[in-house]
Amino acid sequence: MSKYTVEVKLQAVEHSYKSPAESIGADKSLVINWVKLFEALGEIGLEGYTSYSSGFKLDVLNFMNETGASFRETASTFTITSPSTVYRWEQLLGDMVDKAINHLQPGDKVILHPDQGLQNQKNMLSITITSQ
Repeated sequence: MSKYTVEVKLQAVEHSYKSPAESIGADKSLVINWVKLFEALGEIGLEGYTSYSSGFKLDVLNFMNETGASFRETASTFTITSPSTVYRWEQLLGDMVDKAINHLQPGDKVILHPDQGLQNQKNMLSITITSQ
């Protein structure tokens, strides 16, 4: 659940950045992010949590890697309300790859299964390591 209601966010984006941010006790950069979300998505961009498939997460990370887009640009392109969500996905993927690499033996093969359902955020990808 969000600390700020959709109504408060709407009020903030419909005025200048600094004054509304101060009036609701939010950081100016947060209000700027709300404005960008509102411009891209309308009111729905100011709403709460969305669940994303593992395939979508990989598409987002591939886009960011291929284009060099920032977390904020990537989030905006894919209508993800928080750039920190993309950052978290990147960190989780990196952690999973590191763990898999640490368990590899010479000649092992890594198979990624991005379309399997998620059990939780830490299982963003299912990684199977098989010996040849």
